[in-house]
Amino acid sequence: MIKKAVIPAAGLGTSFLPATKAQPKEMLPIIDIPTIQYVVQECVDSGIEDILIITGKGKRSIEDHFDRNLELEERIREREDEFWYNELRHIDSMANIHFVRQKEPNGLGDALYQARFHCGNEAFAVLLGDSINDSNIPITQQMIDA
Repeated sequence: MIKKAVIPAAGLGTSFLPATKAQPKEMLPIIDIPTIQYVVQECVDSGIEDILIITGKGKRSIEDHFDRNLELEERIREREDEFWYNELRHIDSMANIHFVRQKEPNGLGDALYQARFHCGNEAFAVLLGDSINDSNIPITQQMIDA
């Protein structure tokens, strides 16, 4: 059983310039949800809740996205907006997410090498956010079951 996933998110995002000059590619929204959140949801929907995201320079907003923002939660509660409060709480509680920073952009192999201490000798899934799929059974789950 695969219990861990690694999501490399340390690249420079050059294929989406100029949109990624100051914003990580992983935070570009598809409608109103950042791409990285779809990737994490794919993990969760596949039964994986221990997730390591490999980040790099300029990717702090990815960590912030999955962290609690108590000030924002309080403001939303003051407005008595339960929908958005529940959405915020879902984002920061959807999985046990860890972060490791790749110090230099040395490619996918090096990014995965950064996961060695987190994953040890356990099997793990690698999810890339370059394509998003809509399937009744998550693609990752299909691969685990194969």
